[in-house]
Amino acid sequence: MMRRLLSLLLTALALWPAPAAATRIKDIASLQGVRDNQIVGYGLVTGLQSTGDTLRNAQFTEQSLQSMLDRLGINVRDQRLRTRNVAAVMVTANLPAYVEPGSRVDVSVNSMGDATSLRGGTLLMTPLSGGDGQVYAVAQGALVVSGFSATGQAESLVSGVATAARIPNGALVERAVAGTFNELPGMALELKNPDFRTAVLISDAINAYTLQKYGKRAASPRDYRTVVLSRPGHVGRTRFMAEIGELQVQPDIPAKVVIDQRTGTVVIGRNVQVSTVAVTHGDLTVRITETPQVSQPAPFSDGQTTVVPRTDIEAGERMARLAIVSGPDLQTLIRGLNNVGMKPTDVIAILQAVKTAGALQAELVIQ
Repeated sequence: MMRRLLSLLLTALALWPAPAAATRIKDIASLQGVRDNQIVGYGLVTGLQSTGDTLRNAQFTEQSLQSMLDRLGINVRDQRLRTRNVAAVMVTANLPAYVEPGSRVDVSVNSMGDATSLRGGTLLMTPLSGGDGQVYAVAQGALVVSGFSATGQAESLVSGVATAARIPNGALVERAVAGTFNELPGMALELKNPDFRTAVLISDAINAYTLQKYGKRAASPRDYRTVVLSRPGHVGRTRFMAEIGELQVQPDIPAKVVIDQRTGTVVIGRNVQVSTVAVTHGDLTVRITETPQVSQPAPFSDGQTTVVPRTDIEAGERMARLAIVSGPDLQTLIRGLNNVGMKPTDVIAILQAVKTAGALQAELVIQ
């Protein structure tokens, strides 16, 4: 008897919703005005094993190759280039905030022409410019390609994307973005997932810390997205941000259900609740089979051979159970959906119908 009671107690504890874990402020909010800058450039990848652009189809690749050779002192303007070892690519990167010249950043390389693979290629020196037209970095190096493709006469095999690659630390920063950390007009935290309660929790945690250490309040929530900071005068900005960034809060999670119909993915938030409803879902299958028959004329007759169509249509529907689904908490909701026994596409249809019925107490986001 005691063993059975202990087993039931352990099962109840396993199903009991766990408290939300505390999160550092720097993981859920960022300093307003501190952001990355996007840079882009056009370049050439060489060293491919006959998997590059077809120069007749990608004329911009041929023009780029001719211009590059002209700059190197080789005149090929009047010649017909037929190489398949070169591919035109777009190079993109994110320039971190306050990065200095001499630093290195990762770059992404993507094919523009009809190249089949960038594996084994090397990106030639490519200037990367920002939105203002200024060159901020220069990229060059060997490509790292995760995908591959192999094609034969009767079959082809593709894994991943062979025309996209990365170069770790492949860009060398040549120009710093204007502005420094100390030149920011003010200090404010911007929440990555805006929420009124989370903004208040962050403000309370910062004020409790600064009252104890500096004897003054240093934060006030301006709206559901922004928490304004007031730095103590004798503390540097960098040290102050390092201190408050390590403070922990329990961010409030909105009740939300996210559905991706393309992949059949369903993500249900912890605070989602469902009022008690009865759910059933049928599975109707229609099968159409074409079996054409050939009609032959009699011997020595003037008839012609004809094809007579023949179509067989079968329709079947499996029996579906009617189940009660209710969810005062996430565990109960998941258990109720599992009792119905459905595939991901069926779960999506059920959640949409429950939302229409007004029983889903959450925001439904369909991607």
